[in-house]
Amino acid sequence: MEQKELDRYRKLLEDKRAEILSEAERTLIEMTDQSGSIPDPNDRASAEADRNFELRIRDRERKLLPKIEDALKRIKDGTFGSCEGCGEEIGAKRLEARPVTSLCIDCKTLQEKNEKGHGAHGIHEAE
Repeated sequence: MEQKELDRYRKLLEDKRAEILSEAERTLIEMTDQSGSIPDPNDRASAEADRNFELRIRDRERKLLPKIEDALKRIKDGTFGSCEGCGEEIGAKRLEARPVTSLCIDCKTLQEKNEKGHGAHGIHEAE
């Protein structure tokens, strides 16, 4: 992969990491600033549902951070864009959609089939 492309992916990944950290900080500030005394039960329930939804999003993003770090390491060591499963080049469209990926679409599909076949019941953490 050309250096120009690697630089673009590095910037994409670094920007995503900064966005996640910024959103986590914003969520923390908002949650600590919110007053816990919402008198109306419906408003209180709605606020709680919103808070839970926000926390689920932040949890997913938290799980993405190590994958971003791994992708940045692969850029640094020259293995970014190569499938860890078969060694082939990962397609540009896949890298565009999921720059943290370390598997080509064929190896990822095979991994998911294997996970489903071993009692995961189709539930697995997204790559």
